Amino acid sequence: MKINKYIDETNLKAYTKKEDIEKLCENAIKYDFATVCINPCNVSLAKNLLKHSNVKVCTVIGFPLGQNTTNIKVLETREAIENGVDEIDMVINIGKLKDKDFEYVKNEIKKVRDISKDHILKIIIETCYLNDEEIKKMTLMCNELKVDYIKTSTGFGSYGARIEDIDIISKYKNDKLQIKASGGIKDYKTAIEMIEHGATRIGTSNGVKIIEEEIK
Repeated sequence: MKINKYIDETNLKAYTKKEDIEKLCENAIKYDFATVCINPCNVSLAKNLLKHSNVKVCTVIGFPLGQNTTNIKVLETREAIENGVDEIDMVINIGKLKDKDFEYVKNEIKKVRDISKDHILKIIIETCYLNDEEIKKMTLMCNELKVDYIKTSTGFGSYGARIEDIDIISKYKNDKLQIKASGGIKDYKTAIEMIEHGATRIGTSNGVKIIEEEIK
């Protein structure tokens, strides 16, 4: 299996420097990854660095806690699009989900969906904080709202992607909703396991290591 086009090569660290983004994009071009996933302040830089490649630019919205207001998430999304982003990964308001305020969560996703229009939209649900029923609820909601991907994790929670959570999503998702497994995926074996259970995109800061293990 050629795994490179499954990978969103990621650097979301608080201390990321320009040279780190340059290296990230250099590796993404070398290995022809699907995207680089970066913080919003680096979108313009990455877009310029990748302009002659097939690698897309992905950024995060409401990251990593999901606790920004809906209006701020919409503004973040609009600015990212103006800066040239191709794909949007938005963190839901997990507290509102826990409160069973499903209309709030649904409305927030709809508003970001509306502003993102023809851009790929991935909804981060942070599975480490959810029970099985909440994962099911968010999967069904993502089906209903016709987003492109449901994403397991920010990588900043108590744990990242787990096979059992991927299996719940796979059970309840429709044919159009895709799965991005993210968080704690550090080697080729783990990435392949996620793909075998239904993931069609892998978020990782270890993409180069994974590719090198695949080549071996």
